[in-house]
Amino acid sequence: MNKAFKALADPTRRKILDLLKKQDLTAGEIAEHFEMSKLSISHHLNILKNTDLVLDEKKGQFIIYSLNTTVLQDLIGWFFSLTDSEHEKKKGGES
Repeated sequence: MNKAFKALADPTRRKILDLLKKQDLTAGEIAEHFEMSKLSISHHLNILKNTDLVLDEKKGQFIIYSLNTTVLQDLIGWFFSLTDSEHEKKKGGES
């Protein structure tokens, strides 16, 4: 989970996730949204793949990238577990 948080700390990677939220894309299609080299985009995609935030699938000569919502749901669940336990502490203290 720590790797995922580190990956999410970068604004470029967050923008890539936003793009993939809308539709699956190739690296070239993702690169069209940035003013940086394709090599830099590839580096960001590799980080996202290594944290399982992004999945890749080879289709013909292209690799299609997609958002892995399972990992995001796990992260969101962890965040909610923090607020739930804080809420329970406050609720328990009021009794």
